[in-house]
Amino acid sequence: MRVGILGCGYVGLELARQLHGTHDVVGVRRSPEGIDAIEATGATAVRADVTDPDELASVPDVDALVFAASSGGRGAAAAERVYVEGLRTAIEAFGSRASPPERLVYTSSTGVYGDHDGAFVDEDTPLDPTTEKTRVLAEAERIARELAAEYGIDGGVARFAGLYGPNRYRLGRYLEGPVTEGYLNMIHREDAAGIVRFMLGSTDAELLVAVDDEPVEKWAFADWLAGECGADPPRKRTEAERLDEEGLSEAARRRILTSKRCSNDRVRELGYEFRYPTYREGYRAAINAYCETN
Repeated sequence: MRVGILGCGYVGLELARQLHGTHDVVGVRRSPEGIDAIEATGATAVRADVTDPDELASVPDVDALVFAASSGGRGAAAAERVYVEGLRTAIEAFGSRASPPERLVYTSSTGVYGDHDGAFVDEDTPLDPTTEKTRVLAEAERIARELAAEYGIDGGVARFAGLYGPNRYRLGRYLEGPVTEGYLNMIHREDAAGIVRFMLGSTDAELLVAVDDEPVEKWAFADWLAGECGADPPRKRTEAERLDEEGLSEAARRRILTSKRCSNDRVRELGYEFRYPTYREGYRAAINAYCETN
């Protein structure tokens, strides 16, 4: 099977590595540095902007398409350009070909759930995005499933929890503090890519919450991490203390007030096996590296 990865970045590169040797992989990025990173995985690299249909024409036909592009952490306008306009452009460009893809997987975020006061959410929980950016992500999910179907493409959505892994462990953030109370829903990069790979081969996996086995309170996680690293527990602050800070943006305020725990029961029931079932296994390499240098 030939798999095209549009926006072959943090997760996409890991997916390319996992697919290499068993599938023909085409990775798409805009920057020269991105092209070099794709080629290092053994995949074919194509330089193109996912929002430009003329540039997407240079990408060969594929059997399956993964849309994993990033808006670069910018605002809602940039997110809409990439996730909504870019995804629509990609579906129309590939869907109109003589040999369109059979499968599409769009990588979304658990941010689309909004606030549930710490309760568990899953694939059946109604969406309630609370920020402009998460509303954009929810609209992109609709496009991934409905517009893809108009072109005869089986569209699926993977909702990623907080990604971590190489270059994204953020140890200093938790060891130094202050750490604001709330829940962490996490997934290691290898499992995020692994769930997308799993979805490419499963017609039952139309929508999956990509999260590990154990949502954890931030304070408990930070204390565990400090203990494993031989450091003092970090400073803590309550939500109220954080909300009292001057200069806090409305988007930041909404994020602080958004609390939920994400369930991976469906992923487990379908048969996916996690390499890093919890943060304890996932952070071990980072902890060992920290202890060796401190």
